[in-house]
Amino acid sequence: MTAHIASLPADRASPALDTRIVLEVEGLSLSLRNADGLLPIVTDVSFAIRQGEAVALVGESGCGKSITASAIMGIAPDNAEIGGTITLNGQAISGLSPRARRKLCGRHMGFIFQEPMTALHPTLSIGRQMTDTLRHNLGLSHAEATSRAAQLLDRVGIPRARDILKGYVHELSGGMRQRVMIALAISCGPSLVIADEPTTALDVTIQAQVLDLLDDMRRELDLAMLFITHDLEVVGDFCDRAVVMYAGDVVERGLSADIVRSPAHPYARGLIDAVPDHDDGRTRLTPILGTVPPVGQWPPGCRFAPRCNRVDAQCRTRPALELHGSTEARCWHPLEPSA
Repeated sequence: MTAHIASLPADRASPALDTRIVLEVEGLSLSLRNADGLLPIVTDVSFAIRQGEAVALVGESGCGKSITASAIMGIAPDNAEIGGTITLNGQAISGLSPRARRKLCGRHMGFIFQEPMTALHPTLSIGRQMTDTLRHNLGLSHAEATSRAAQLLDRVGIPRARDILKGYVHELSGGMRQRVMIALAISCGPSLVIADEPTTALDVTIQAQVLDLLDDMRRELDLAMLFITHDLEVVGDFCDRAVVMYAGDVVERGLSADIVRSPAHPYARGLIDAVPDHDDGRTRLTPILGTVPPVGQWPPGCRFAPRCNRVDAQCRTRPALELHGSTEARCWHPLEPSA
């Protein structure tokens, strides 16, 4: 474990249990239709996010994090078959028509994409994109929308906001683009913001600034936030709870501090051990051997079994998600809690 992770505060916890639940996902599954039938992508994903809480979906690329977020947002591929229930602010939204789901985007749910250069329109000014969003969702006049857009850019730390509104995405730095994305995501006062690896394309210094900004916005606006990442350092520093995914499956979930300090699932342990120790350049990384199996080629039983050093014959059947120590883990042979 890195020194950085080991220094996490011991009192990090979720908001009070009486805080209202903003998002509840229960038994979510998603498959894609193709010429051969249905190709399962994620299976039986369940979690909830309360007001003011940040929950991480964490795992390697190809584990189903982003498509889970797309299903929640209502922007999954057209050939997707989605099961389970998604409830937003007490309303079941998984059965709504595409038109009805689109009405929730912006006003009730904001989305921060991984790469602003492809998410923002290259031929429309920043101001046009922001004012169109505000006018469509909030019914503001052009002057009101322009004023609010400038206030939002100022709020996320962009100087000369009025000048930036006249500019285009290619004229901005990576950090500035992501700040524009954050401003757009919070512009219409949503109760839920989904951030899909929002710092991946940024250098380390700018990553820290963007994470601090997201944390400030979450606390200031009392937002529920779903944060998608592969970085356990970010999970420990930024999120209240974590849901660890592997090959489309939830393998561990609980308080982020508990998972980082004392994971029960060998996969979560492997993710932590693979984080570099910035304070000791001589320490060798401990990689997880092998790769995530391709979709449609999941092994029977525990999907992590081919890469696990604790595997035995029992692992050929799929374990249930059960309480082990302070977290829930899907494992026949969970790790012993750390002292």
